[in-house]
Amino acid sequence: MARTLLLTRSEVAALLDPAALVPALRSAFVDYSARAEGRARRVRSALPGPGSATVLFPGVAPGIPAYTVKVHAKFPDQQPAIRGVLCLHAMGTGELLAVMDSTYITSVRTGLAGALAAHALARPDADTAAVVGAGVQGVQQLRSLAALRSLRLARSHDTVAGRAESFAHAMTAELGIRVEPTTTVEAAVRGAGIVLAATWAREAFILPGMLAPGAHVTTLGADEPGKAEVSAEVIRAALFVCDDRVLAVEMGALGGIGLGPEAVGAELGEVLSGAHPGRTSSEQVTVYGGVGLAFQDAVAAWAVYEAARRSGAGREVDFLA
Repeated sequence: MARTLLLTRSEVAALLDPAALVPALRSAFVDYSARAEGRARRVRSALPGPGSATVLFPGVAPGIPAYTVKVHAKFPDQQPAIRGVLCLHAMGTGELLAVMDSTYITSVRTGLAGALAAHALARPDADTAAVVGAGVQGVQQLRSLAALRSLRLARSHDTVAGRAESFAHAMTAELGIRVEPTTTVEAAVRGAGIVLAATWAREAFILPGMLAPGAHVTTLGADEPGKAEVSAEVIRAALFVCDDRVLAVEMGALGGIGLGPEAVGAELGEVLSGAHPGRTSSEQVTVYGGVGLAFQDAVAAWAVYEAARRSGAGREVDFLA
């Protein structure tokens, strides 16, 4: 009898080890960029209310005998802003192995991917970071980056009153590095070696003249049509790296500012594999724009499922009964 494991958000959070995902995510990025065909695409549709719906189908990754289908929507005024479920199916039979909350998995795998890109593209000596958008994803970005490289100082900025201060206090205590709140984007990014942006902005706010020579920017807020964080002028002058060339234009950091595929220097998988050199000088500005890809969910969901099986977490239901 086929039975499906059900896992809540708190159970997923307890089972997922972010650091353990990094090697598998790295391999999956390399595999994705090496494939010219068979790439899973995102399907997005508008909702009649304030939310936007996204379907990621199917999520597959090397060495994982399962695929994922994620259906969730974004509601910027709610906490959490992302609400939905992730379904894990057996690759050979389609059996529904598990249904789990998508919120925590999405935030963690997005944070890890952004930090992986920042670590690969930033100068080796970059030890100062700016976080623009001090919400859930800002926390994950800085937390993930600090796990990959040593940071000396970080600054935070957010348009919501008090959020940058709360973020700075909490992350200073958690990471043991000095995190300073700022009142403007300019103050946050001034002199920063790494800029991490994750906002709901629909107009670019990282503009020419703001970034230090050799700075790196990871922009993750521009993941739907019409959203933008980094200006066209900054991207044209930089090495722009994305997770998927087509999606970067259709719904990512390029499309929102009117740029096309010619602006793409490489995909992250090409940089991680060595097929593209990535940064070529200490003065070069680099920008990573990721929309999020379904294989990231497969990597994370499989890790959660295996951990749940080992620990006996969750509960089972027979959907075919």
